[in-house]
Amino acid sequence: MEDSLYDIIVLTDDRYVNPENPNWYIQNILQEDGLVVEALKAKGYRVGRKSWSDPDFDWSHTRAIVFRTTWDYFDRYEEWKNWLESVSQVTEMINPYELIRWNMDKHYLSDLQEKGINIPETHYVEIGVTTTLTALFAQKGWTECILKPCISGAARHTYRIDLSNIHEHEATFQQLILEEAMMLQPFQKNVVEKGEISLMVMGGQFTHAVLKIAKPGDFRVQDDFGGTVHEYEPTAEEIAFAEKAVAACSPQPFYARVDIIRDNQENLAVIEMELIEPELWFRLKPEAAEVLARSISI
Repeated sequence: MEDSLYDIIVLTDDRYVNPENPNWYIQNILQEDGLVVEALKAKGYRVGRKSWSDPDFDWSHTRAIVFRTTWDYFDRYEEWKNWLESVSQVTEMINPYELIRWNMDKHYLSDLQEKGINIPETHYVEIGVTTTLTALFAQKGWTECILKPCISGAARHTYRIDLSNIHEHEATFQQLILEEAMMLQPFQKNVVEKGEISLMVMGGQFTHAVLKIAKPGDFRVQDDFGGTVHEYEPTAEEIAFAEKAVAACSPQPFYARVDIIRDNQENLAVIEMELIEPELWFRLKPEAAEVLARSISI
């Protein structure tokens, strides 16, 4: 069977397999996936590109899979979880299955904190806990916070809450904590004032970085909400901090995106670490795809 000839499949989702009349956004996806495919081929691997949810592919017919643009997984979360568990039994996952499961739930931030990696102050509200936003604000002494789910993506159910709008969010908060674990962090002013830095680390080595800036009046840096991305030259301190955060992961990731800010105390802090399917801006640094390919050995 032809499919058995693959060494590595680069994973995307159904929307990006053979898109018709791709817009600029999808063209970026195709370009970046293509850079990874070509870098792996240059290492001598037999490489294909498929949707993770392809119903016709037998995943035992590839030696490994590299997660790239599987950007619908949080909309199909139960299906995704089942697929991960099943496919992890028959092929190698890059990043490894254990890391993906760990990184899907933002409780991982507390694990990083326990290993000495600074994160913003974070309060978790587990499913079924009885509390209110007003009580939490009083307990923490906060005047403004960000509320978001522990399992999420693309700023789903992410809210900026302060004393002027807290009552507007209470009903939503009560509904959410019945169904999923949530997390609250005091609002980090530098997200708006200075932006969020994303540092790409391939095989433990920093390769490139971008600065993400929210549009005026918003706090979300994702381009879905009008955020913009700018090439960025990080300081030696920022690079060392990102590499230290990646080194705290177990097992070690082949690739990582470390999103950092200056917290409200002006210390470097990990606001997010993306190990599953992060946008890695290979189009800004094509050589980074080659660094990733060199780090993979199957």
